[in-house]
Amino acid sequence: MDALPPPDALTRLERRLEWELETLAYPARPWVRPVTHPDGPVLDVLVVGGGQCGLATAFALKRARIENIAVLEAEPTGQAGVWTRFARMHTLRTPKHVTGPELGLPSLSIRAWYEAQYGEAAWAALHKIGREDWQAYLTWLQRVLALPVRHGWRVTGITPEGDALLAVQAVHADGTAQRLLARQVVLATGLDGCGGWQVPAMIAQALPATHYAHTAQPIDFARLAGRRVAILGAGASAFDNAATALEAGAVRVDLLARRPVLPSVNPNRWMEFFGFLHHFADLPDAQKWRFMQTLFALNQPPPQETFSRCAAHDRFFLHLGAPLTTLGMMGETIRLETPRATLEVDFLIVGTGLVVDLTLRPELAGLAQHIALWRDRFAPAAEDRLLGAYPYLNDSFAFTERHPGAAPWLARLRSSSFAAMPSTASSAGISTLRPTVERIARGIARDLFCEQSGADYDSLCAYDEAELVDLRLASDRSPA
Repeated sequence: MDALPPPDALTRLERRLEWELETLAYPARPWVRPVTHPDGPVLDVLVVGGGQCGLATAFALKRARIENIAVLEAEPTGQAGVWTRFARMHTLRTPKHVTGPELGLPSLSIRAWYEAQYGEAAWAALHKIGREDWQAYLTWLQRVLALPVRHGWRVTGITPEGDALLAVQAVHADGTAQRLLARQVVLATGLDGCGGWQVPAMIAQALPATHYAHTAQPIDFARLAGRRVAILGAGASAFDNAATALEAGAVRVDLLARRPVLPSVNPNRWMEFFGFLHHFADLPDAQKWRFMQTLFALNQPPPQETFSRCAAHDRFFLHLGAPLTTLGMMGETIRLETPRATLEVDFLIVGTGLVVDLTLRPELAGLAQHIALWRDRFAPAAEDRLLGAYPYLNDSFAFTERHPGAAPWLARLRSSSFAAMPSTASSAGISTLRPTVERIARGIARDLFCEQSGADYDSLCAYDEAELVDLRLASDRSPA
């Protein structure tokens, strides 16, 4: 029987982490000069989103001694995050040795936390990290780093407050509204941060809301026991939902895919090397565009584990080359027609991916007219409807102006969501997390320092703390 870790293993780990943070705390002096405003306090940085990227961004800022920050997270305190709210895979898709939120500190790594919880042998035997364990790890990370997360706050809009500040409107779960001022804002809003998960109009118009759901929505899978379910889409989340429905007792699950063949190669695994992850953002636009068009065209397969979860059931049927042509209700039954089959089901789950449209995001809707998209800055992008709609970010993830000089305050707004993919190769996933947040923190630190460099120069000129205070020589001393 494998030995379990001692009861105080996590406490010991946290003490070691405290030591590591103290050891690396150079330079330790806070350096950002406060800014005042008649309307109230001004944050140096406001991070929107308290998931893995928002937490890591806050940690990176604290390590840069940018302390006057806050993180707004829509989920109430104690409520499960995205990994246990609507993610339906058993494990993460990335290899277990992935690094990211710990920003190079071994005692803050997922491995250190996992071994403290379950033991070294358990880690050695682990194939991939369970999604519930990942969420528990993130919760622990927020606690041990004392990150300033304010739970229950949903951002409803962002507006410029002159050229030097941004005003962020937020509403709490209890209905309280608040307006916060910040010099810099980071949108750590996840995969749908560049638009939204949307059900195609042909489905929303043909079916009552009781008979379908998107993969990103809450689904009561227990109600699907004994029922016929169709899944639309061939991505990983589509297969995750198919497997969850099967395991909940669905009598039959049909997955409909437009593509004639499932891809077998995952280009995201190819991306995982230092040069690409850390320096894609430094490439010229033509090189970025060539990489991104190829990566988007390759698509990702469902993980083998996810496919096998479905394939293990003789109630699972895969229909390739079967785009949905028409659908409608026959009493309480949904009738689906494709070139390959006509199906009658009781419930439809839609996994058709993401719509890239900044106006769909409440925090960006009022700013979208000012934000440069790839089709505005790079001529070939105008011919690519999908990729051309992504925002054109600079190398520190800041939005840029559609019309130069019209909205200089956009340089204070950054996105670490999937919106950044064409510009920086940041997917809002775990493998790109560390290079993403480190670039963002460096960019913010650079901007804050440049803004106050005049005052810092004056401080240098006035600096009079004597370090050499004893000028006596041995030859000057009288003999005893």
